[in-house]
Amino acid sequence: MTRDSLFLLANVRIENESDVHRVRVRNLSDGGMMAEGSAVVQRGYRLEVELRNIGKIGGSVAWVQDNRFGIAFDEEIDSQRARKPVEVEETEPARVLERSWQHRAPPPPDPSTLRKV
Repeated sequence: MTRDSLFLLANVRIENESDVHRVRVRNLSDGGMMAEGSAVVQRGYRLEVELRNIGKIGGSVAWVQDNRFGIAFDEEIDSQRARKPVEVEETEPARVLERSWQHRAPPPPDPSTLRKV
């Protein structure tokens, strides 16, 4: 089982609670993750984690130490997908970036106007 250290953010909702807690994902594998944040959890709590490019996945708290806790997922995920940039659905219109004149470089000089030294 490969487990890589990384820095991602995820949303965690504890079962039977409406509050969503933002946590830092300190490491992630296909079977679970270590989270760090202000969510108050105990071993055995059921929860739902929302990871980018993965979506919502159920799990349970495997261990707790200070403000860090381990989550064992109910089903294995493709943890490599969470490391990729956010995927944009093809149905969304493409965003057009406007160029600013303030950031354009001046045109190159005309070689015929340069003097030789």
